[in-house]
Amino acid sequence: MFKVKHLIILVFVAALGVAGCKSRFEKLRASNDVAKKYQEALRLYNKRDYSKALVLFEDLSQKYRGRAEAEDLNYYYAYTLYRLSDYTTARYQFKSFADTYPASKNAEEARYMAAYCYYLESPNFSLDQENTYKAIDALQLFINLYPTSDRAAAASKYIATLRGKLEDKAFENAKMYLTTGPSNIDNYRAAVIALKNAQRDYPDIKYAEEMDFLMIKAQYLYAKNSLVYRQEDRYNEALALYTEFTENHPESQYTKDAKQLKEDVEAGILATKQEIALYNSEQEKYKKMLIRAGKLKDTAAATNKTDIKNK
Repeated sequence: MFKVKHLIILVFVAALGVAGCKSRFEKLRASNDVAKKYQEALRLYNKRDYSKALVLFEDLSQKYRGRAEAEDLNYYYAYTLYRLSDYTTARYQFKSFADTYPASKNAEEARYMAAYCYYLESPNFSLDQENTYKAIDALQLFINLYPTSDRAAAASKYIATLRGKLEDKAFENAKMYLTTGPSNIDNYRAAVIALKNAQRDYPDIKYAEEMDFLMIKAQYLYAKNSLVYRQEDRYNEALALYTEFTENHPESQYTKDAKQLKEDVEAGILATKQEIALYNSEQEKYKKMLIRAGKLKDTAAATNKTDIKNK
């Protein structure tokens, strides 16, 4: 029984201590002692109590405006937001710091952190990539402003990572047209165009070999599913893409499949020619039958008679 009462007393005392700490913080927060409030904000920041530090920094940022201490305060304020993973606001504060204090010893770091926050906000490649483009621009601007900085190498590395993400998105978008081709054959042609555009936009894209192969496949399927009288020209475009593929990738992992597509294309061209020839032959037979039945005038014979008369 004594132990239970003792435990209750300890819990009560601890609760009073917590309440006392909270009341002291709230009391300080409501006070006009900006110097003491600033020191407490720094103490909380160094203790990694960023949530409480942020409350004080936000209050002080208005009261210290125009004062000498404002530079360091805004520096810590931006980092507090960063530590709390509020990258959007942190980015704004870091950029604001760099613009406001360009001669500061921390200006370079702030400019870098603003760009880095954009990098952290870049989403998965399957989502909208607006922040990815902005991150690349911000990181490139940093490199342009501080080409000899130790941070320039890291910025270049991040740019490469972001561009890789854009390549992934461009490649997946192009493949999407290929997979949706059965529902709309124009998507096969769109796949070829999208794959070419992706290679134009990203000359060193890591998917180049597979993309060149997929262009042959997409063009073949486009030709195969087209109207007969359009097939031959479209098959020939597939052959041209195959030639480019073999020149660019003589030892490709897709060589076997590409050769099979070439054979399918050539077979398609032969079948198309035969079908058109058969169609023309049947049309000619039908025409002659109508002439014999007197339901169609023999224009060729009439033309010959007119030529003889004119002579």
